[in-house]
Amino acid sequence: MQNLFRKLPKVDILMNNKELSSIKDKLSYNAFYELVTKEIQIFRDKIKSGLITDFTTDDVIKCTLNSAKKYDRNNLKKIINGTGVIIHTNLGRSIINKRIFNRVSEIATSYNNLEYQLSTGKRGNRNSHVEAILCKLTGAEGALVVNNNAAAVVICLNEFAKGGNSIVSRGELVEIGGSFRIPEIMELSGAQLKEVGTTNKTHIQDYEKAIDENTALILKVHTSNFKILGFTESVENKEIASLGKKKNILTMEDLGSGVLVDFSKYGVTKEPTVQESIASGIDIVTISGDKLLGGPQCGIILGKKELIERLKKNPYLRAFRVDKLVLSTLEMTLDLYLDEREAIKEIPTLRMITEKSENVLEKANKLYEALLEIGIKTTIAKTRAKIGGGSMPEETVPSYAIRFQGNPETLEKFFREGDINIIGRIHENNFIIDMKTIFNEDIPVIVEKAKLLKELV
Repeated sequence: MQNLFRKLPKVDILMNNKELSSIKDKLSYNAFYELVTKEIQIFRDKIKSGLITDFTTDDVIKCTLNSAKKYDRNNLKKIINGTGVIIHTNLGRSIINKRIFNRVSEIATSYNNLEYQLSTGKRGNRNSHVEAILCKLTGAEGALVVNNNAAAVVICLNEFAKGGNSIVSRGELVEIGGSFRIPEIMELSGAQLKEVGTTNKTHIQDYEKAIDENTALILKVHTSNFKILGFTESVENKEIASLGKKKNILTMEDLGSGVLVDFSKYGVTKEPTVQESIASGIDIVTISGDKLLGGPQCGIILGKKELIERLKKNPYLRAFRVDKLVLSTLEMTLDLYLDEREAIKEIPTLRMITEKSENVLEKANKLYEALLEIGIKTTIAKTRAKIGGGSMPEETVPSYAIRFQGNPETLEKFFREGDINIIGRIHENNFIIDMKTIFNEDIPVIVEKAKLLKELV
């Protein structure tokens, strides 16, 4: 046993071994050191327990290489989305265009003019990088970006309704997610909630009757994450905007999803656009950047210039402001919208929503054939992919999926776990990978993972 202990290579020798240089390049020094020392300890423990009677340094190197395949200290990692949910909140919502991200990486790894005016050599405002293009695309007079839409609502209510009443329809008292509800946001902002109407019906007269000397704002919340069907009625933006002007009261809409294109032109159910909301005369509109807009996580506030200028001075802005990565990603995403055809083609979220079903079928056939070549028989099934993301929860688009044979729970777990993480779904007691949210470059990765499936069955 003592002779075996003496044969164990020293840590520094392993760390400088040429065969392990590929691992050394991928990991930080501490991570590489931890991996090597852990592997040596495993051999030491096996010697103590008598499980090893002889070994070579090459054996230790080989085991270290195998362990490195599973060694990932990062909790946040890439996964392949086979659920068919395009804007999947749990899986990071909208995907950023790769070309945009490559350009953003230059900004992230360099000094930049985040708060510096190149024309004057003086301090600038970080919001200026996106305000002009947001106004151009939406028709708003001013714009401000914060870290998410909830923050956008909070800072607006705090600035314009703190200590006063905000009138909201009972049918619009939504829970945004994670138990974050409109009444709680109101309380946090310092505004007082005044409910009007009923769950299924609210009339313009309900808003008008509720107005008194304490009324600071009328808030309309777009119910993008649920629908009330049947005997319902709600008040249009134009009516609310008109009432606000008549009574000299600010009006605001939490539009949420951030649609900048009319999806009905592409055969998808129409969702109210930001431009339509601004054109209605509503004073302030808030939207998300990482839902149907297809950009990074952020909240965007649009509205009258004097109101936006007030928000820029609000103390909350320091806590809610976004960084260089968000602003640069958002600016480049918005730039694509200057040509709608380019936006549909280049923004992954928009491309998947408007993608023709025959293109999805083509991807399904590729994966089907590739799996068949390695001896795994599957079938192709018609499905309906969800747009999702709290934006259009009930809206679906045609899709195709690869349907696997075998126990669905076992298959779901197999694809989800391990070095390669593929999230599919169980549909009609079958495990499927929906091709709507699969990219061509994902197909060989899925096949590589599936090669291990034979060992499972």
